[in-house]
Parts: sequence; C-alpha cells; structure tokens
Amino acid sequence: MVEKTIELVGSSTESIEHAVDLAIARAGVTISGVHTAQVTNIAAEVASNKVSRWKVTVKLTFQVKDQIHE
Repeated sequence: MVEKTIELVGSSTESIEHAVDLAIARAGVTISGVHTAQVTNIAAEVASNKVSRWKVTVKLTFQVKDQIHE
C-alpha cells in the first residue's frame, strides 16, 4: 500500500474542532479515502483581546489508488 499525506489549514470563528472538520470536509470533495487527520498546529487570531478565529494545520493521509488513469 502507498499513502500520501497533505497539509491543509482550516479556520473557523466557532471552535478548533469546527476548523478541523472544515479542513477534512473540504479535502473530501476532491480526495477519497482520507483515514487519518493529525493536527500539527493550533493558532488563534485575536481582535479586541478576544479570540476572533481559530486556525489549525492538519495533515491528512489517504491511500493512493493502484489504478492508472489514461
């Protein structure tokens, strides 16, 4: 089996979990078979001394298909 890992940044004004969910959902539009998500960084944008947006860096891993496209 061969796997590929990509790195994405998701962001949300709601929560860290929502930012992760958005990154995974967006990747799922064009990539099938994502089976692992590793959060490698969490950051917060701050405005008026409050968190205004969560940003997460996520590494997603999926299996590379054996099928060759012509």
